[in-house]
Amino acid sequence: MSRHVTWHIATIVGARPLTSTARALTLSVPGFAGALPGQHVDVRLTAPDGYQATRAYSLAETGHDERVDLVVDEVPDGEVSPYLTHDARPGDQLEVRGPLGGYFVWHDADTTPVLLVAGGSGVVPFLAMLRARRSTGRRAPFRLVCSVRTPADAIERGEVDTPDRGFDVRWVFTREAPPGWPTPPRRITTDDLVAPGFGPDDGTDVFVCGPTGFVEAAAGLLTDLGHPPDRVRTERFGGA
Repeated sequence: MSRHVTWHIATIVGARPLTSTARALTLSVPGFAGALPGQHVDVRLTAPDGYQATRAYSLAETGHDERVDLVVDEVPDGEVSPYLTHDARPGDQLEVRGPLGGYFVWHDADTTPVLLVAGGSGVVPFLAMLRARRSTGRRAPFRLVCSVRTPADAIERGEVDTPDRGFDVRWVFTREAPPGWPTPPRRITTDDLVAPGFGPDDGTDVFVCGPTGFVEAAAGLLTDLGHPPDRVRTERFGGA
């Protein structure tokens, strides 16, 4: 699907807040022919004076022709995300190119165990994978380990926590945990990444997404546990 790389005019048809900094956007994109879970698109904004800014955003849902679902988390002082999270309204237009990326994807015909490790808004491509798994009825074993600062920063937590056979989720809170949470605020450890059926000997496919520092630390823990580096796929954003 990565062959569809022309720019398309997209119209915002839906917008809803998810957290204090993140927003879900649904775009109508004539000519967009769907995507694979884990792929992303480029979004381009053009100012009245002709200045253009382009940013890449993971797709939050796939399988819909001529529709693009995004979750955008605001980057302070950013050129694109503040507009998308605060100012963009249904009816506004922008440009979209994609889908892009063929490495960081999950194919719903694959039955091997999948371990997803997310930092903050790095959960977005995993939402696409989880939604594809549920919509197609596939039952590949899935496990999500998601690190966020506080419960209020957990994107689509209610949906993620919905019980689903063969799917397990573990939340890690780094600054503030919910009342009664069994562990204090902390960073991800090897204990979070170990679970029956999701080890190196199980042929597990591992996906890690988040800020650069988080991805490097998590990937290091995973390879220390014995996961082959070529089965640990990473996608990162931001600086170290």
